Amino acid sequence: MDSEELLAFLAAVGHAQRIRIITELSSGELYVSELARRLGVSRPLLYMHLERMEKAGIVSGRLELSDDGKALKYFELAPFDVRLNVDTIIAAARQDQAGDDGQHSSKGTP
Repeated sequence: MDSEELLAFLAAVGHAQRIRIITELSSGELYVSELARRLGVSRPLLYMHLERMEKAGIVSGRLELSDDGKALKYFELAPFDVRLNVDTIIAAARQDQAGDDGQHSSKGTP
């Protein structure tokens, strides 16, 4: 995990509403309308949070058609295990540096 991925993850969980989303999804997948009802938030606001969480790899979504033909978007937690300590931060910085070194060498610059 590089620093950009680490920062995206931290930003995605660094909000009280997103912690509540993780808590609700910990018992299994839910469709957006049900999740919105449980959390007491609007679907557009919930989608904003879920989009950020999906980009960070915390949740995954899929569309499913109901028996009456309605499209339902289901979300579930994606497996993740991030430990935040000095070693995690140093490893992310080293990953960045390794990526930078690879870019320089592929361009032919030292």
